[in-house]
Amino acid sequence: MLATDRYVTETMDGRGWEYMVLTCQPQESLKEVRRQVVDHAEYGRWELRRTRLYIGGVRKYWLRRRIMRVQRTA
Repeated sequence: MLATDRYVTETMDGRGWEYMVLTCQPQESLKEVRRQVVDHAEYGRWELRRTRLYIGGVRKYWLRRRIMRVQRTA
């Protein structure tokens, strides 16, 4: 079982960022979780914003990327 994703597409800081939270259980392989975070960063243009380790071993990773505003050309 890999980390679960939760997307937050609102602009939490008012600067146009989209956030995703990865939640990892303690029994998940740290190697696999790191690979998943790297894949999101490399292919989805996400950047790691915050990492938290909770009591009990649950890990959460906050990733963010800039929301691109595209104007219609025609």
